[in-house]
Amino acid sequence: MSCYICTVLEKRKMKLSTREESIMNILWQKKRAFVKEIIEALEEEPKPAYNTISSITRRMVDKGWVGFEAFGKTHQYYPILKKETLKKKRAKQLIQDYFENSFKDMVSYFVQNDIVDQEEVEKILEEIKQSENE
Repeated sequence: MSCYICTVLEKRKMKLSTREESIMNILWQKKRAFVKEIIEALEEEPKPAYNTISSITRRMVDKGWVGFEAFGKTHQYYPILKKETLKKKRAKQLIQDYFENSFKDMVSYFVQNDIVDQEEVEKILEEIKQSENE
């Protein structure tokens, strides 16, 4: 991928905090949201302060993950960072950090620890074979 966001992700190691990830999930789901709507959608109790979420969201704008449209003094935020981009980055990082860059080692670990079953592995292998034939 040769896009600006992808370059930013590579340089910053894509470390979203738990709260940033929660906000991104809300924005991916809703497509656009005001801070008040983000707070309402957060599952945590008690709800965080408006200023806390507003500050975090503005920092996410500075990082290039979120954009906004101004409506007077308030802002409606939308995701710039694509969920698929983060998923791909996180998957690569997981394999690199915990499985010495070996997809085989990761799958073996998942099977040995009952995270995935043999049937799922067979489905994955079938998908790989189909994509090779295309």
